[in-house]
Amino acid sequence: MNPLLTTGLDALHARTALSVNLNLVAMMRNRRPLAFPSITRAANIVLEAGAAGITVHPRPDERHIRAADVRDLAALLKDRPQAEFNIEGNPFHNLMDFVRELRPQQCTFVPDAEGQPTSDHGCDLAQDGARLAPLIAEAHALGVRVSLFMDADSALVARARALGADRVELYTEPFAAAHGTPRQAAELARFAAAARAAQAAGMGVNAGHDLNRDNLADFLAAVPGVLEVSIGHALICDALELGYAQTVREYLRCIADADDIGRQPGEAR
Repeated sequence: MNPLLTTGLDALHARTALSVNLNLVAMMRNRRPLAFPSITRAANIVLEAGAAGITVHPRPDERHIRAADVRDLAALLKDRPQAEFNIEGNPFHNLMDFVRELRPQQCTFVPDAEGQPTSDHGCDLAQDGARLAPLIAEAHALGVRVSLFMDADSALVARARALGADRVELYTEPFAAAHGTPRQAAELARFAAAARAAQAAGMGVNAGHDLNRDNLADFLAAVPGVLEVSIGHALICDALELGYAQTVREYLRCIADADDIGRQPGEAR
């Protein structure tokens, strides 16, 4: 088991970590043959403001984060050993090349097709489990924690442990779409059940996709023991108005607010 995995009561009571996904910054830069906005400058600012880590999803066509960006960020984060570097992507495409070369603290297996605009479903363990298991083992041999991007299905997430996964990242777009509607409570119950199933199987729980300042606190208050949220599109859009540092502080406030929402009446702060 990778020593970076946190489970049990410590996980249930730990403050959720914020990892900032910088793909959208790279997409803006790539519109013109210029070196700005700078990926490494953005990383420095959000980490100084309190983010716990950086996430990137380098796709084979390099339409946003490029291989050079991933290496630049890895070099920058060597001087910040307290910060986590999470590289996500399809392990059957280009992800494992980065894992072998850079050995980030965490890699997240995401089953995107090459031309897919954005992640929109979790791993299919029935179809791909036999191919995923040796890659998970290889990442572990390199000292890298493995998280599997998964739909919030209690029966499925528990199977990830049999493949060797350390964590699952719950795909939260269905919750985000239901937030503020009559479906919200049912979606939260489904995600909470999936989180508990993963934890009961011995895995940590991450979450991400379409989480934002409006819905983050509600999600974390209802879904127990989320160790890390990875937020990119909404956070960078907010940063266009508020700036990187203030935006990170706003998301950290949402995480803190979740503690208050989820605390039982009379429970000490």
